Amino acid sequence: MHLGRDQWATLFDSFEREAFRLETLPVYSVEGEKEEFEEFLATGKLDLPEDDPWLLKVQAFHNSGRRIRRVHIVTRPLSDYLRYEFAAYRYNVAAGEDVRILDLTDRDNPGLPDQDFWMFDESRIVSMNYRADGSQISRDLLEDPDLRQYRQWKDLALSLATPFSEYSTD
Repeated sequence: MHLGRDQWATLFDSFEREAFRLETLPVYSVEGEKEEFEEFLATGKLDLPEDDPWLLKVQAFHNSGRRIRRVHIVTRPLSDYLRYEFAAYRYNVAAGEDVRILDLTDRDNPGLPDQDFWMFDESRIVSMNYRADGSQISRDLLEDPDLRQYRQWKDLALSLATPFSEYSTD
Protein backbone atom coordinates (compact mmCIF):
# COMPACT_ATOMS: atom_id res chain seq x y z
CA MET A 1 0.00 0.00 0.00
CA HIS A 2 1.46 3.34 -1.07
CA LEU A 3 1.77 5.77 1.84
CA GLY A 4 1.14 9.44 1.26
CA ARG A 5 2.72 12.04 3.52
CA ASP A 6 -0.05 12.00 6.16
CA GLN A 7 -0.37 8.21 6.16
CA TRP A 8 3.40 7.90 6.55
CA ALA A 9 3.48 10.34 9.47
CA THR A 10 0.63 8.52 11.22
CA LEU A 11 2.26 5.11 10.73
CA PHE A 12 5.67 6.35 11.84
CA ASP A 13 4.35 8.00 14.99
CA SER A 14 2.38 4.88 15.97
CA PHE A 15 5.26 2.50 16.66
CA GLU A 16 5.32 1.30 20.25
CA ARG A 17 8.83 -0.05 20.88
CA GLU A 18 11.28 0.26 18.00
CA ALA A 19 11.67 1.74 14.55
CA PHE A 20 14.60 0.36 12.55
CA ARG A 21 15.93 1.83 9.30
CA LEU A 22 18.30 0.24 6.81
CA GLU A 23 19.87 2.84 4.52
CA THR A 24 21.79 1.68 1.46
CA LEU A 25 22.34 4.71 -0.75
CA PRO A 26 25.32 7.11 -0.95
CA VAL A 27 22.99 10.04 -1.64
CA TYR A 28 19.41 11.02 -0.85
CA SER A 29 17.84 13.96 -2.60
CA VAL A 30 15.55 15.46 0.03
CA GLU A 31 13.96 18.74 -0.97
CA GLY A 32 13.80 20.03 2.60
CA GLU A 33 17.56 19.56 3.03
CA LYS A 34 18.68 21.36 -0.11
CA GLU A 35 19.71 24.70 1.44
CA GLU A 36 21.26 23.03 4.47
CA PHE A 37 23.25 20.66 2.23
CA GLU A 38 24.48 23.52 0.03
CA GLU A 39 25.57 25.45 3.13
CA PHE A 40 27.41 22.35 4.38
CA LEU A 41 29.21 22.01 1.04
CA ALA A 42 30.24 25.65 1.18
CA THR A 43 31.40 25.70 4.82
CA GLY A 44 32.00 22.09 5.84
CA LYS A 45 29.88 22.76 8.93
CA LEU A 46 26.38 21.81 10.00
CA ASP A 47 24.64 23.55 12.87
CA LEU A 48 21.18 22.15 13.50
CA PRO A 49 18.85 24.22 15.66
CA GLU A 50 17.58 22.83 18.96
CA ASP A 51 14.04 22.92 17.58
CA ASP A 52 14.84 20.80 14.50
CA PRO A 53 11.65 18.74 13.93
CA TRP A 54 13.44 15.40 13.48
CA LEU A 55 15.57 15.89 16.57
CA LEU A 56 12.53 16.86 18.65
CA LYS A 57 10.75 13.74 17.41
CA VAL A 58 13.71 11.51 18.24
CA GLN A 59 13.98 13.05 21.72
CA ALA A 60 10.27 12.58 22.37
CA PHE A 61 10.39 8.94 21.29
CA HIS A 62 13.52 8.36 23.36
CA ASN A 63 11.97 10.00 26.43
CA SER A 64 8.87 7.80 26.07
CA GLY A 65 11.00 4.62 25.96
CA ARG A 66 10.72 4.07 22.21
CA ARG A 67 13.90 3.50 20.18
CA ILE A 68 14.90 4.56 16.72
CA ARG A 69 17.77 2.52 15.29
CA ARG A 70 19.51 2.99 11.96
CA VAL A 71 22.23 1.22 10.01
CA HIS A 72 23.68 2.99 6.99
CA ILE A 73 25.66 0.82 4.59
CA VAL A 74 28.54 2.78 3.07
CA THR A 75 31.60 2.38 0.87
CA ARG A 76 34.52 4.79 0.65
CA PRO A 77 35.22 7.34 -0.53
CA LEU A 78 32.21 8.91 1.16
CA SER A 79 29.99 10.99 -1.07
CA ASP A 80 29.47 14.66 -0.26
CA TYR A 81 25.98 13.75 0.85
CA LEU A 82 27.26 11.08 3.25
CA ARG A 83 29.70 13.56 4.77
CA TYR A 84 26.72 15.89 5.30
CA GLU A 85 24.58 13.10 6.70
CA PHE A 86 27.36 12.07 9.07
CA ALA A 87 27.47 15.66 10.35
CA ALA A 88 23.73 15.37 11.03
CA TYR A 89 24.14 11.96 12.70
CA ARG A 90 26.07 13.64 15.55
CA TYR A 91 22.85 15.46 16.42
CA ASN A 92 20.68 12.36 15.92
CA VAL A 93 22.82 10.37 18.36
CA ALA A 94 22.75 13.19 20.92
CA ALA A 95 18.94 13.21 20.63
CA GLY A 96 18.78 9.48 21.40
CA GLU A 97 18.88 7.72 18.03
CA ASP A 98 21.06 4.60 17.75
CA VAL A 99 22.96 5.23 14.50
CA ARG A 100 25.43 2.67 13.17
CA ILE A 101 27.62 2.46 10.09
CA LEU A 102 28.34 -0.70 8.11
CA ASP A 103 31.37 0.02 5.95
CA LEU A 104 31.63 -2.47 3.08
CA THR A 105 34.57 -0.78 1.34
CA ASP A 106 36.91 -3.77 1.49
CA ARG A 107 34.44 -6.56 2.06
CA ASP A 108 31.58 -8.34 0.36
CA ASN A 109 28.00 -7.63 1.23
CA PRO A 110 27.17 -10.14 3.98
CA GLY A 111 23.72 -10.81 2.54
CA LEU A 112 21.86 -7.58 3.20
CA PRO A 113 19.39 -6.23 0.66
CA ASP A 114 20.19 -3.23 -1.53
CA GLN A 115 16.74 -1.86 -0.69
CA ASP A 116 16.05 0.72 2.00
CA PHE A 117 13.32 -0.09 4.49
CA TRP A 118 11.84 0.82 7.84
CA MET A 119 10.67 -1.89 10.24
CA PHE A 120 8.30 -0.92 13.02
CA ASP A 121 7.99 -3.12 16.11
CA GLU A 122 9.34 -6.01 14.01
CA SER A 123 5.86 -6.37 12.52
CA ARG A 124 5.36 -3.70 9.84
CA ILE A 125 7.71 -3.09 6.91
CA VAL A 126 7.80 0.01 4.76
CA SER A 127 9.84 -0.25 1.57
CA MET A 128 11.56 3.04 0.78
CA ASN A 129 11.92 3.40 -2.99
CA TYR A 130 14.36 5.79 -4.66
CA ARG A 131 15.60 6.77 -8.11
CA ALA A 132 19.31 6.49 -8.94
CA ASP A 133 19.80 10.17 -7.98
CA GLY A 134 18.43 9.52 -4.48
CA SER A 135 15.06 11.19 -5.02
CA GLN A 136 12.20 9.32 -3.45
CA ILE A 137 9.71 7.47 -5.61
CA SER A 138 7.45 6.10 -2.89
CA ARG A 139 7.00 4.63 0.55
CA ASP A 140 5.09 1.37 0.46
CA LEU A 141 3.68 -0.53 3.42
CA LEU A 142 4.25 -4.16 2.47
CA GLU A 143 1.11 -6.28 2.67
CA ASP A 144 2.56 -9.68 3.55
CA PRO A 145 6.33 -9.36 4.05
CA ASP A 146 8.55 -12.22 5.16
CA LEU A 147 9.01 -10.82 8.68
CA ARG A 148 11.52 -13.48 9.60
CA GLN A 149 13.75 -12.36 6.71
CA TYR A 150 13.49 -8.69 7.65
CA ARG A 151 14.28 -9.48 11.29
CA GLN A 152 17.33 -11.46 10.17
CA TRP A 153 18.50 -8.54 8.01
CA LYS A 154 18.03 -6.16 10.93
CA ASP A 155 19.93 -8.42 13.34
CA LEU A 156 22.73 -9.00 10.81
CA ALA A 157 23.10 -5.29 10.04
CA LEU A 158 23.16 -4.33 13.72
CA SER A 159 25.65 -7.06 14.60
CA LEU A 160 28.14 -6.03 11.90
CA ALA A 161 27.78 -2.25 12.07
CA THR A 162 29.89 0.11 14.12
CA PRO A 163 28.16 2.58 16.46
CA PHE A 164 28.40 6.00 14.83
CA SER A 165 30.30 7.45 17.81
CA GLU A 166 33.05 4.82 17.23
CA TYR A 167 33.17 5.03 13.42
CA SER A 168 36.16 6.87 12.00
CA THR A 169 35.92 8.62 8.64
CA ASP A 170 39.72 8.99 8.48
